[in-house]
Amino acid sequence: MTTSEPRLLADAASGTVYDPNVDEVVRAELAAEAVATAAREAEHREAARIAARADEPQALHETGTLEQTEHDRGACPHHLATRRRLRERSVSPGGHEPVGILRCARCRYTPQWSCLPGHRVRAWLYDVRMARPKRVPTLAQEWALDRAMAARQSCPRCWRRYVFCLPLRALGSCLECHDGTPADPATYTLPAGPARYLAA
Repeated sequence: MTTSEPRLLADAASGTVYDPNVDEVVRAELAAEAVATAAREAEHREAARIAARADEPQALHETGTLEQTEHDRGACPHHLATRRRLRERSVSPGGHEPVGILRCARCRYTPQWSCLPGHRVRAWLYDVRMARPKRVPTLAQEWALDRAMAARQSCPRCWRRYVFCLPLRALGSCLECHDGTPADPATYTLPAGPARYLAA
């Protein structure tokens, strides 16, 4: 029995039954335990994801999809490119698997070791010859994307649309409506006024 239990029992009225579900201390401890459990589960999921990524190069190499496992920076063949380079050329991998790995700059000095998946600057290499042109979105897709971005960039109080996403979950509005911080007029557009029709 802890030191707080006798005090709680002493303060309780006679004939009452102690209910841990209404105890603030117990509820706080249960909430903290739930948060810790969620954090541990997230760490386990991240470790499993990293382990799965570590097995990908070996599996591709065994199936023959991976022509050469790793390439150093500056020594990569011209027909191989990362996703960023493909995006600059307005093409996509087209569903093809990566054919190599671009080693990070740190692993350049240790050629006898493999570049691990934990290295953040390691990248997949794709064959440019198998790339396909990127699909052009339709007008309906562009309109839906514009409406989705407008919901994140528009203030529900002043109805201004900013060029960046607003912290609507934290503040619920733009900074000027929240605490009076003036906004740069170049960063937002005013809402369109009501349509006016002239009589014939």
